Amino acid sequence: MSLQQTLQVFELLDSAYIDGQQVVDLFAAYPGVTASTKRVSGPKGRTDFVRIDIPGAQGKSNGGSAPTLGIIGRLGGIGARPTRIGMVSDADGAVAAVSSALKLAQMQTKGDVLAGDVIITTHICPDAPTRSHEPVDFMDSPCDDITMNDNEVIAGVDAILSIDTTKGNRILNHKGYALSPTVKEGYILRVSEDLLRIMEMTSGKPAVTFPITTQDITPYGNGVYHLNSILQPSTATDVPVVGVAICAESVVPGCGTGASHEVDIALAVKFAVEVAKEFGRETCHFYDPQEYALLLSLYGSLSHLRTRKA
Repeated sequence: MSLQQTLQVFELLDSAYIDGQQVVDLFAAYPGVTASTKRVSGPKGRTDFVRIDIPGAQGKSNGGSAPTLGIIGRLGGIGARPTRIGMVSDADGAVAAVSSALKLAQMQTKGDVLAGDVIITTHICPDAPTRSHEPVDFMDSPCDDITMNDNEVIAGVDAILSIDTTKGNRILNHKGYALSPTVKEGYILRVSEDLLRIMEMTSGKPAVTFPITTQDITPYGNGVYHLNSILQPSTATDVPVVGVAICAESVVPGCGTGASHEVDIALAVKFAVEVAKEFGRETCHFYDPQEYALLLSLYGSLSHLRTRKA
């Protein structure tokens, strides 16, 4: 079960004194896992980026050819101190990413080694600023989005799950988590049937998806409205990206405290772990390469959407 790992990580991160090194130390007992942290300062404060590498039996890190999955915990900050006390709703992505890594690390000690590598990234900031957004305020980040992508979108992965709290809107009215269509190089593609299958299998319920627009897959800072930053990694990579939105039925501000639900985060963790298992075995695909090639031949590249100005 993923709930045990989620609760452990939740309690660790729910602290005014948490930093990236404490997250790295969480993985010290797992010799096959590599964890590192990097502190970055920006005009609005500082944050600690964390990277956790889980090697696969046939992964590239071991000289194999199994595909590598990237899991990003996307957020502005896990806390908004001193204006807010405690963990904010926006922290869900970080909790889910680190919990996924912890679950995969513990699996290895029990003999369950995945085929492909998994690389998990997020960042840890207990005192991030907030910013205005409609319909409710969001968490901001100490650093700009380019810096976020530079540290979280890792070269060498073959697909990315971007996990992000997505509660501050009236578009997605579901408690739990939901999946976005696949985004690749400016194209919004069909929702992956494999990911829908895994979602239904792990949740025991019908799959839930959420709509995205062209605005959502363009870079932050271009002046257009974005649902949130869940698909910002797609602006910095050529590989397919799918958003895993941890969501609520009500409209919840990203800077709201007491709004995280451990069970919902654990469901997203379970989904991410099962995707990691299948992606390395090549039984889970994020998109159809042949259909994507047909789109390119018919309509050309949409990569210009990944830039702030065409």
